[in-house]
Amino acid sequence: MKLGCIGDDFTGSSDLANTLAKEGMRVVQYTGVPEASAGPEVEAGVIALKSRSIEPEDAVKQSLEALTWLKAQGCSQIFFKYCSTFDSTPEGNIGPVADALAEALNAEQVIVCPAFPGTGRSVYQGHLFVNDRLLNESGMENHPLTPMTDADLRRWLAPQSRYGVGHVPARVVFQGPDAIRAALAQEQAVSRRHIIVDAIRDEDLRAIGGAAAGLPLITGGSGVALGLPANFGCTPRKADWHGKAGQALVLSGSCSVATRGQVAYHAKANPNFEILAKDVINGQVSPQSALDWALDQKGLPLIYSSADPKLVKAVQDQFGRETAAAAIEEFFAELARLAVTHGVTRLITAGGETSGAVVEGLGLRELQIGPEIDPGVPALRAGKDLVVALKSGNFGTEDFFAKADKVLAG
Repeated sequence: MKLGCIGDDFTGSSDLANTLAKEGMRVVQYTGVPEASAGPEVEAGVIALKSRSIEPEDAVKQSLEALTWLKAQGCSQIFFKYCSTFDSTPEGNIGPVADALAEALNAEQVIVCPAFPGTGRSVYQGHLFVNDRLLNESGMENHPLTPMTDADLRRWLAPQSRYGVGHVPARVVFQGPDAIRAALAQEQAVSRRHIIVDAIRDEDLRAIGGAAAGLPLITGGSGVALGLPANFGCTPRKADWHGKAGQALVLSGSCSVATRGQVAYHAKANPNFEILAKDVINGQVSPQSALDWALDQKGLPLIYSSADPKLVKAVQDQFGRETAAAAIEEFFAELARLAVTHGVTRLITAGGETSGAVVEGLGLRELQIGPEIDPGVPALRAGKDLVVALKSGNFGTEDFFAKADKVLAG
């Protein structure tokens, strides 16, 4: 294995695996730290953790365990993947995990770049934008778990880390890999270990990738991985894919603006069933009753709990944030288990927490990477009789659910 990757959620990990596979690397996505060694054919291993919203000490522990396994596979470079909207809080775990990995790898120049222009995420002057809006004006300020209230990545990362935070501006990035390498060295010289690097175009990501050759640790969204496979002699190739016929089901637990739009669009022409957290907690709806409804439907049924953030907050205020979140995750995990048991062969999930719950609920250990459905979202083979799509809340076009099912069906 050449490149070892640690993702802080399941949708983001498949997003990263998709980027690497398109650029020609032979990739396998693992759920948690594997027990056995990887096969010799695997060039990039992506370990998907469910650590985005957990306490920093727990996230550090899990990430270091993943690092130990990846180093044992012979990886010469490690990539720490987090969301392209830098989902965190001032007390979050991106900084602590980056600190711990940097110390373990003796990495003194750590690139920090969540940019993903293909999905509208760009970093300019150290600030993170979603399309033409600053991050804290994009809807992410209303995220129920990690509200983003400041677009300045330097200010957001600084309280999380024990080390100085530097910056390589766009005007340097535009000059190419050599200029970027020189700027990284200059930041290191003034004790700035974590270095925000601007990127507004795919060309910038490829230049950053070129500059990262030989660095022990890189951090960012999947976009900055675009330029890494070339450092290992890989060239882009088309995914080998055979879909799966049978029954399909969409499960959505994301409250993002993008997913709520996708839910509304899909519901116009397809059967849909809204799940309210309070009804789950009070026992008024169960995974079995939801599945019974789905199996009676024609078309592509959608079961969702993608409520307006204000409604989500009201439920959190009534029952507690952790109770409300756990209830929905457990509901979708059990629903997915029942669905597969009753013959569902194609599962489409929306939302990082929901996707993580489904993957863990089904006990999926390895995922093979298929073709891209939308930027950042690949089709995934979970087994002989199951294919899945794990969509980050903010990703995908309005008609994503129908599009994903078409790709999964092959």
